Amino acid sequence: MNFADFISKLSYRLANYPLPGHEEIVKKMSPNRMRLKGEPNETTRRSGVLLLFYPKGEDIFLPLILRPQYDGVHGGQMAFPGGRAELKDKNIQATALREAQEEIGIKASDVKIIGNLTELYINPSNLLCQPVMGYINYRPDFYPDEREVADILEVPLSDFVNPDTVQTRLVEARGFRFETPGFIIQEQIVWGATAMMIAELIEIMKEIE
Repeated sequence: MNFADFISKLSYRLANYPLPGHEEIVKKMSPNRMRLKGEPNETTRRSGVLLLFYPKGEDIFLPLILRPQYDGVHGGQMAFPGGRAELKDKNIQATALREAQEEIGIKASDVKIIGNLTELYINPSNLLCQPVMGYINYRPDFYPDEREVADILEVPLSDFVNPDTVQTRLVEARGFRFETPGFIIQEQIVWGATAMMIAELIEIMKEIE
């Protein structure tokens, strides 16, 4: 499927049918997450991340970022570019665009929004995260913010849908070591909330092939 056809079919799917959600995905990928998911509360903040599709050669790509190692909830983890909402943001989609521009240097004004995935509560950081999907018609130049981004991985969409990338690995977070399923992408494991977003995207892609 070429880039234009993919964007057209994805846009139509998002505009006309409900999202798969995460319940069945969690049961299949990570049953233990059901016990840990928690619920938003009065101190919960909103955040937005950007799933940015762009063409490169004959494939469709998405950028993922590797967070620097730091003493925090998401230090050293793989993620989509994004962050917390600010008062100046018009809406949560504006949050995702602003944060992506700040973190990976894309030109936010060139991004066309397609729609959203299912909002996801991230218990460890007490964030209600909105995955926003958009596209850009060219392969952008990336300029990572060294304070927030240790590396940028350009990932072909075909890597996400390859079943061999789904593996269970031992990870460490906040001093705890545990096994979790995730996607092995360029020798990095993508797990947790980001893996849930990817899994929902995969379910949608099955419907537009």
